[in-house]
Amino acid sequence: MHSYTVAQVLAAEDAALAAQGQLPLMRRAATAVALAAVRALGTPLRGRRVVLLVGGGNNGGDALFAGANLARRGLRVDAVCTDVDRAHAAALDAFRRAGGRVATTDDAPALLGHADLIVDGLVGIGARPPLRPPAARLVELANAANAARLAVDLPSGLDPDDGTTDGPVLAADHTVTFGGAKTGLLVGDHAGVVEVQPLDFPLAGAPFDALILDDADAAALLPRSGVANSKYSNGVVGIAAGSTQYPGAAVMCAGGAVRLRPGMVRFAGGSHHAVVTRWPEVVATATVAEAGRVQAWVVGPGLGGDDTGRAVLAEVLAADVPVLVDADGLRLLAERPELLARRTHPTVLTPHAGEFSALFPDLDPARRLHAARTAAARSGAFVLLKGHHTVVAAPDGRTAITLSGSGWLASAGSGDVLSGVTGSLLAAGLDPFTAAALGAFVHGRAGEKAEAAGHAGAQALWEHLR
Repeated sequence: MHSYTVAQVLAAEDAALAAQGQLPLMRRAATAVALAAVRALGTPLRGRRVVLLVGGGNNGGDALFAGANLARRGLRVDAVCTDVDRAHAAALDAFRRAGGRVATTDDAPALLGHADLIVDGLVGIGARPPLRPPAARLVELANAANAARLAVDLPSGLDPDDGTTDGPVLAADHTVTFGGAKTGLLVGDHAGVVEVQPLDFPLAGAPFDALILDDADAAALLPRSGVANSKYSNGVVGIAAGSTQYPGAAVMCAGGAVRLRPGMVRFAGGSHHAVVTRWPEVVATATVAEAGRVQAWVVGPGLGGDDTGRAVLAEVLAADVPVLVDADGLRLLAERPELLARRTHPTVLTPHAGEFSALFPDLDPARRLHAARTAAARSGAFVLLKGHHTVVAAPDGRTAITLSGSGWLASAGSGDVLSGVTGSLLAAGLDPFTAAALGAFVHGRAGEKAEAAGHAGAQALWEHLR
């Protein structure tokens, strides 16, 4: 699956409009919105109340045609228009003929207060935040209402290219978007469940903005061991993690690596006894120098912030193999950015927002796409910016967005498991961008499975990684 910029979708939309015409395309889009509304409302339908928020242009037209469909099913449908004179004429006529009622913004508080479903058709993908009044006020009222919220193409107030906001934005439970997924819908929390209706837009093979892995991709990309493989040819990952204060981080990270099944996991650090006690298959030593040859290193989880940690980080970053830096390694790297600048082999950085800000203080991690892409281009590293819908950015601009995941992952040690998983994939020979994107996806799926099973704690992820 791919996501697209507005410009990429609009180019495909122009071709679809030329082939199909505007009204047939709008009616197909509206049918998809109406069906999503029916699913959201459940049964019985008759007598349920739907309020449309309608702006000018085609987005409002889609909402009105959808409202006409719903009115014909016996629902009470009211359309609050920001400017009825600018509403899509054909759609407004169809809505009225179906029994829909047209209201003004003055009627909005009462109507929204009794709505079962709110359909947002205020602005389309050509708009950028902030919303102007009265649209901004309608969004605030809609968010305060005790009703389900369905967005047409995008939640009003959200930038469709990068997911940023500037003022009120509709908190959608469900978004029906057309042609292809817009990248901005996937990086934040505002769009809810995103449903893509292709509408025969010619996007297959067209340029795209970001990659989104699915289960089929993961199954195809996860390394498999053949009968001719050995523990060395399957990849050897080295882990430099843990400390007297944080031995658990070393155990969690090693477990993530072991369960992704590389040929061998080598561990180096003061927590080697704790690691071997839990994972006897790990080859453990006290120092990096004693560890032996590896195909990739993971450094940082639970490393601590003292001189010993600094020395370990410098030694690992001097290695001529791919290196993943996480947790304390990132904080120490912020003190010595020249260690990253000297690297001649791939480096993967896996920060959460706070660690990212320490490394790149002039970039706002809340602007997730821009921040990750800029940091990757500037540093030459592959940046995995953790969060709800993790973003992976390569120095050359390639981007992946992870849609798997669960609130279950917001627990101590979860990020250490992710580091071990991704390091294992690096050692198996996957290119850094693919390893980071796949690691984030697999980790997210493990969180979903652990939550479904009721298995709490980061160590539960081990059982669900394959």
